[in-house]
Amino acid sequence: MVLEKIRQALAEQFERELDEITENTDIALDLGADSLDLVELITELENEYNVTVVDESIYTCKTVSELTEYIEGLLA
Repeated sequence: MVLEKIRQALAEQFERELDEITENTDIALDLGADSLDLVELITELENEYNVTVVDESIYTCKTVSELTEYIEGLLA
């Protein structure tokens, strides 16, 4: 499941407990992610799901839910 993988990746990357990461977690505000953090996360997701993110709109994804929907859209 994409949501669970994203939650797990964020928990590991930001050294948080998994239950702290929900669909409503704001990646920048709640976790303090900067652009480099997002690049690392996107690279991990590209490798995990064998997709290539070419659309810059992924950087407009603010919450875990929005990021999940974006990745699921690539997989569809």
